[in-house]
Amino acid sequence: MGDNTGEARDHVERLRGQWAREVPDIDTSPMTILGRAYRLSNLVRPSIVATFARFGLDRGEFDVISTLRRSGPPYKLTPTELYRSLMISSGGLSHRLVRLEKSGLITREKSTEDGRSFLVALTPEGQKRAEEAFRADMANELRFIDALSPERREVLSGLLRELLTAVEAMDGESEGS
Repeated sequence: MGDNTGEARDHVERLRGQWAREVPDIDTSPMTILGRAYRLSNLVRPSIVATFARFGLDRGEFDVISTLRRSGPPYKLTPTELYRSLMISSGGLSHRLVRLEKSGLITREKSTEDGRSFLVALTPEGQKRAEEAFRADMANELRFIDALSPERREVLSGLLRELLTAVEAMDGESEGS
């Protein structure tokens, strides 16, 4: 289980101790990384959800308008481009687009290149809301990592990048797929 002398025992270490007592032949070392990542995600999720709710958005709606916002001017993408970027079902995207259009944050415009398709465009209000929500989210998330020095954040970030890259390769995924 590793020597953690001087370190606080967290939830994951307590779980590992219980498993070591009950089934000592199982290597629980994956919990030290993946279990902690999962627990961190669960602990910060409510705060992130509440941040987006202050802007009248759920996480999925924020994902759509932030994808359009970070795509750069003219802030328009095809539904297929959005679908691939968000990695959700096309039905899930359709429902989000309907809600966002009713909220005045996006419009759907006929494509000038293909009359059978359309582009999803961020409205000026959508641009403003995406940026405001993103700023608030980053300020909120900064609170959670404030316990780490900038140097420790960089080390952790690099290790997580390395692990994520390896897992994505195992899964056959990449950013552009």
